[in-house]
Amino acid sequence: MSGAEFEVGQINLPRWVTNKQVQRVLTDQAEHGGWELMRLRQYRDGSRQAWLRRKIIKVRPTLYA
Repeated sequence: MSGAEFEVGQINLPRWVTNKQVQRVLTDQAEHGGWELMRLRQYRDGSRQAWLRRKIIKVRPTLYA
């Protein structure tokens, strides 16, 4: 990556959550939180773990004294 900094988040989803519900949760995070899916892992017991990231935007001052 070109020096970009990212914030990383994690969501744990139990096995009883359906694929449609997982899709809805991840879509809401992307649309309203600015997150993008980095990795989604499904375990043998059916639970899932999702890693999300979003770019950290640093604001630089425009006025100098």
